[in-house]
Amino acid sequence: MNPSNQTPEHISLDPPILDNSLQYNPSAIESNPNQSPSSIQLLSLPVPRKRRRGRGQRNATPNISQQSHLFSIPPFPYGIANGNNELIPSFSSPSVKRDAEKPTSSAPTIADISDEIIVINKEATAEALISLSAGFPADSLTEEEIDAGVLPVIGGIEQVNYILIRNHILTKWRENVCNWLTKEIFINSIPSHCSSLLDSAYNFLISHGYINFGVAPPIKEKIPSTPNKQNVIIIGAGLAGLSAARQLMAFGFKVVVLEGRKRAGGRVYTKKMEGAQKVAQADLGGSVLTGTLGNPLGILARQLSSPLHKVRDKCPLYSLDGKLVDSDVDSKVETAFNRLLDKASRLRQLMGEVSVDVSLGAALETFRQVNGDAIKTEEMSLFNWHLANLEYANAGLLSQLSLAFWDQDDPYDMGGDHCFLPGGNGRLIQALAENVPVVYEKTVHTIRYGSDGVQVIAGNQVFEGDMALCTVPLGVLKTGSIKFIPELPQRKLDGIKRLGFGLLNKVAMLFPHVFWGTDLDTFGHLSDDPSRRGEFFLFYSYATVAGGPVLIALVAGEAAHKFESMPPTDAVTRVLQILKGIYEPQGVTVPEPIQTVCTRWGSDPFSLGSYSNVAVGASGDDYDILAENVGDGRLFFAGEATTRRYPATMHGAFLSGLREAANMAHYADSRALKVKVQRSPSKNAHSCASLLADLFREPDLEFGCFSVIFARKNTETKSMAVLRVTFSGARKKGHEVSKGENQQHSNKLLFQQLHSHFNQHQEFHVYTLLSRQQALELREVRGGDDIRLNYLCEKLGVKLVGRKGLGPTADSVIASIKVERGKQKPASTALAIKTGTLKLRASSLKQKLIRRAKIVASGSGSSLPPKFKVASNNGNGSTTPPKAKVFVDSNGSMHPPSTSIEGINANIFIGNDKPTDQM
Repeated sequence: MNPSNQTPEHISLDPPILDNSLQYNPSAIESNPNQSPSSIQLLSLPVPRKRRRGRGQRNATPNISQQSHLFSIPPFPYGIANGNNELIPSFSSPSVKRDAEKPTSSAPTIADISDEIIVINKEATAEALISLSAGFPADSLTEEEIDAGVLPVIGGIEQVNYILIRNHILTKWRENVCNWLTKEIFINSIPSHCSSLLDSAYNFLISHGYINFGVAPPIKEKIPSTPNKQNVIIIGAGLAGLSAARQLMAFGFKVVVLEGRKRAGGRVYTKKMEGAQKVAQADLGGSVLTGTLGNPLGILARQLSSPLHKVRDKCPLYSLDGKLVDSDVDSKVETAFNRLLDKASRLRQLMGEVSVDVSLGAALETFRQVNGDAIKTEEMSLFNWHLANLEYANAGLLSQLSLAFWDQDDPYDMGGDHCFLPGGNGRLIQALAENVPVVYEKTVHTIRYGSDGVQVIAGNQVFEGDMALCTVPLGVLKTGSIKFIPELPQRKLDGIKRLGFGLLNKVAMLFPHVFWGTDLDTFGHLSDDPSRRGEFFLFYSYATVAGGPVLIALVAGEAAHKFESMPPTDAVTRVLQILKGIYEPQGVTVPEPIQTVCTRWGSDPFSLGSYSNVAVGASGDDYDILAENVGDGRLFFAGEATTRRYPATMHGAFLSGLREAANMAHYADSRALKVKVQRSPSKNAHSCASLLADLFREPDLEFGCFSVIFARKNTETKSMAVLRVTFSGARKKGHEVSKGENQQHSNKLLFQQLHSHFNQHQEFHVYTLLSRQQALELREVRGGDDIRLNYLCEKLGVKLVGRKGLGPTADSVIASIKVERGKQKPASTALAIKTGTLKLRASSLKQKLIRRAKIVASGSGSSLPPKFKVASNNGNGSTTPPKAKVFVDSNGSMHPPSTSIEGINANIFIGNDKPTDQM
């Protein structure tokens, strides 16, 4: 199962160039104004999953929620490319310019070139892939671009041309990230009538940190010697704080960074280990660049002329007695483990919003017990190793991770290999901190913010500025050790409380020589104690990148918390016992280490943990909430726990700093122009639910448990509609399950062991977006709601989601319906109110019979810039639809018709155990 021995390899950071012979179809532009015509062609890209941070993914079945996740890659919009990548004009697209085509009529033809899709080069598809790796959708605008107003009107040919220009600019910079990319080099390749689009795309990309960022000399030279803009105070000199500081300095702001430690880097810390004429560098914090395609830290490495070392897939596992685990057994258990994860994914799809209150650990344990024959007793230690690896990937206990959203960021994972940076990630920190005014050993305890600016208090010093950026870890925010005046909005406080902040610790050892071999980068060790499954479960060999024989043992999960109080000598003794048990039977002597270092990230007052995760009750929305600024653009927040797409990663922290630098510059410019910024915080779930509830009081279609709303003025069958499915009410006779069916499909034990509890009297709604024609087809399906649900899933292939899962396209449809409804005459409004009242009364009777499920898991610094004012006393400067209704019987138990979950046939049964606090 393990791949053959591989030699260390250094990899390219450039994404692959694909040769796709695709043809442009202009009709697609009509259905979605924010979607380019190219979206008619879809290319499915593999999406890496968080389950495999510690070990290369092997034999994992596709994640059910991602099988339908397709990235749209725009083809050559002007024609087709043949196998030699030569242009073949496509004459089926009338809006495409074709200079070689001769007119068929003698009559003169005057073309409006503004309605033509431009031709830049023959690499449109390859350039789209590069943009995709940078986080841009290949065929539409990002919300960031829309908010920045890159186009006066969304949609149409102008948007297509903008996207082509944007992708082209990104590609050109990625070709040489060590130079400053000027706008002038595009003048000859971009048609003159698109000069405004060139200005818009270039200005957006440079202001938001997508190009011309980093530590290359030509880029550093662009930082003005004399700042000419407002004062900014940054709290924290980690990746987020340093990236923001450099970007703001490039914009002309006066910047000072306050850091509590004696060093920069925060949770990125490269420790120099030495002794016995051996010197090496070991990463005690963030160590692995998780993906290289589009990774901004990979770009920094290129600017430093440092190749990256790919973490090789070979990862042998050793059993308790030190013997190598049989490859067939290893493969069997890993396959079973991946299947359980996929079944847990299917379960959350069936449960809908209820799964928000369920832990991933509870679901996995339930499936494991129900399928006990799949994992034998002697294989449990191997199964527990995979659980420990999963806890490492999330820096959290499985019993505290949200079943619904633990992997919500997977679709945005950086593509490419996982890599080490030779010499350690401290090289990146050192380069970023160069010439940045950082004041060390300044522990901030108070931040005041208001309409006139900010005050940041560290000890007995007061630092005053126009804006502040807080980049402290989530663990510090959770303790409340920093006092905010005024207090942060309750919305942000709740988000801070809901999100999880986990722990990972390490033991770094410098040995006299490499005794473990140089043909691998990782190997694992099994434990027979489930509570200690994460104790030294994985070893990283740094011998190829540290400059010396360094081996690092990881401690994850529950063991990571116990490790905080373990004496360092005991920890090292235990690690050596494991290593001797593995290598001495092979005739290899394990020497005593020259130097050892044990981390205590949970006890570090400047971190209080390692990285964030989505805990039970939280969602990806909470990352957005943490990122929101307060005080009308005076106090901003950055860090890995503020990025929904890239949490718990070094590149996520770096990108969040660039993001907030752009936001701060925007607010500063707006204040200079005395223009109030139109804030668009992340969507409030309660207001969204209220809006949907109001609209569905008067649905345009209603049949069974289905309701549909659509824009009534648009009668096109392809126009979009919002469908709502309601689960509520007592069990109907027509849906009784016969004894035979019950015997065939029932497996109540599956759900009894989830310890569910219904604690709220409310209906349960799920939604989807579909066309009006599909809604009409669904209405005509006979046989009851269960048949319609099956038709919706199997025939129409749509997925049902909670209100938080509705995307921007649905938001646009809902907004247009709301505007249309608001223009209706009063009589209609009165009817809507009356109808809604009647429906509320009817539903209130049903609500007495249903309760919301909650499932419980088992149990010395640089000087300040001269213009900063310092007051001092001492003078120191965030699915497949459910296929069945859920019914409540006279005893209060819930029973749906039989539902199959990845080969397990089960009825849903919820017990009456009381929930416990998962936070």
